[in-house]
Amino acid sequence: MALSFSSPEIAERVREWTSEAYDKETRAEIQALVDAGNVAELEDRFYRTLEFGTGGLRGVLGAGTNRMNPTVVARATQGLANYVRAHAEKPGPLRAAIAHDCRNFSREFAETVAGVLAANDIIVHVSPELRPTPYLSFAVRRLECHIGIVVTASHNPKEYNGYKVYWDDGSQVVPPHDKGIVAEVNKISSNDQVQRLDFQQAIARGLVHVMDEEMDHAYLEAVAQQCLDREAIRSNPVKIVYTPLHGAGGTLCPQALRQWGFTDVYPEEEQMRPDGAFPTAASPNPEEGKALERAIALAGKVGAELVLATDPDADRLGIAVRHEGEYRLMTGNQLGALMCDYLLARRRELGTLPAKPAVCTTIVTTPLFPEVAAHHGARCPLVLTGFKWIAKAARDLAAEDAAIEFLYGTEESYGYLIGRHAMDKDGIVASCVTAEMAAWCKGRGKTLVDYLEELYLRHEPRIEWQKSVTMPGREGGEKIRGIMRVLQDAPPREIAGLKVTRRTRVDTGEVFDGQTGAVVGRLDLPSSNVVTFDLEDGSRAIGRPSGTEPKIKFYFFLAGPKQKDIAGVRAALAALEKRRPEFEKAFLTAIGC
Repeated sequence: MALSFSSPEIAERVREWTSEAYDKETRAEIQALVDAGNVAELEDRFYRTLEFGTGGLRGVLGAGTNRMNPTVVARATQGLANYVRAHAEKPGPLRAAIAHDCRNFSREFAETVAGVLAANDIIVHVSPELRPTPYLSFAVRRLECHIGIVVTASHNPKEYNGYKVYWDDGSQVVPPHDKGIVAEVNKISSNDQVQRLDFQQAIARGLVHVMDEEMDHAYLEAVAQQCLDREAIRSNPVKIVYTPLHGAGGTLCPQALRQWGFTDVYPEEEQMRPDGAFPTAASPNPEEGKALERAIALAGKVGAELVLATDPDADRLGIAVRHEGEYRLMTGNQLGALMCDYLLARRRELGTLPAKPAVCTTIVTTPLFPEVAAHHGARCPLVLTGFKWIAKAARDLAAEDAAIEFLYGTEESYGYLIGRHAMDKDGIVASCVTAEMAAWCKGRGKTLVDYLEELYLRHEPRIEWQKSVTMPGREGGEKIRGIMRVLQDAPPREIAGLKVTRRTRVDTGEVFDGQTGAVVGRLDLPSSNVVTFDLEDGSRAIGRPSGTEPKIKFYFFLAGPKQKDIAGVRAALAALEKRRPEFEKAFLTAIGC
């Protein structure tokens, strides 16, 4: 019998995708859902076209307009090609670089992208196999490309894939190019609008070039240039366990560590094998402690002092540190603040700190970071969530004053960039710097945990954490929008018995008195769907919907009073940890989540 859908557009899309215009496998996948009468699944697959956001594509794999598949990838790439042809800013023949991670269909999607770009007379340089996202950013800069694309869904579950778009300086696109690309992509609604070349045919015509080992060597050499203290590494050897979680980091991170001087590195062998199903990883996301379980177990066996884990495209880093006989996980906020202090303090001690140093972080990252930067006299602009804004801040600082030198950028979601060899977060260089910090600490008879406690002693104890609530499908999207309306228009004035002193709507740029609701200031940031709440004791809570996933994210910050000694720091941290469940629950209850 005929199926009944919520709109004629969905019915027409289902009919189209079961027609001879699509390959046999695609038709069979959709027809099986039709035969099973699975209207709910068909609605979800066709109620919209997978959104090409300001950073690119990301979605669940499968046939349908709201899924990641060769058709959606090819159409999006045609829109991107149309935009680049009209708006490229560098002279010469148009050039693009492409890389991909370990995910299912990543290589196929990369070759699809290459074939579409080549058919549009864009010369393409593609990685020989999976490579880290920062390698792609580096390649864009080294090859002087007009654009770059990396096929990845970053740290998302195995069901996902996607791709991110980079502009000619190796950073992800920002206004006006992001919205311009989206507009061109939205114009492509038919396969007839897409120009294509077979990947091997494009190679034969000289339009697609496969990058070789020279690019690997160049990237590794650029990473090695960020090493500050080889003597500390030589004098204080650190035993390390590394896992790429079945991802792209395994292609370059072990070599990078060796090049820095770390010779006692134990790879988690099973997870060194690229696999988009992540068969031995409890999670492909190093933000989650369970992702490091196998590596920590190996560390216990071999007596390693440090565990390093990069995500599938190796732009994020999670770590565990052996401290007082146990392995302690560190958050992105904690490691980010430590790196800031280390890079600025050690460069000053070594005489390599520039006269006008600059670092950068986001509005959802720990307030400890700008405090550390101020302590060392470094500029520290705060930007929107996303590394593209950190890259833009680095460009803006250079344009403002050529003497300003950008040294480091970070965000709480385990992303770090040291130096300017790439213009996106780089889990490879972050692994090396973290290992160097561990060696330096070892030379002082300390661990990275001791170093963090010293930082809390100098400033104040803090704990920060994040909670993500997934709400998939059309109904989930409505729930997320409803929660954001509460945050924006009907916000609480009190959370966990504490008065809200200030509320900020980043979408409108307005800063409100938390009690009266009066506008008391304005932000100098681009519009973004984020609302922050500052409380009378210095605590903070932030809510924002994800731009790439069906979830809403919350960020929580608790700060304690300044302490006189390490014992006081530890006691204050324990007290803050006890407050954590109550604070989170009170905020979520107050906003109806």
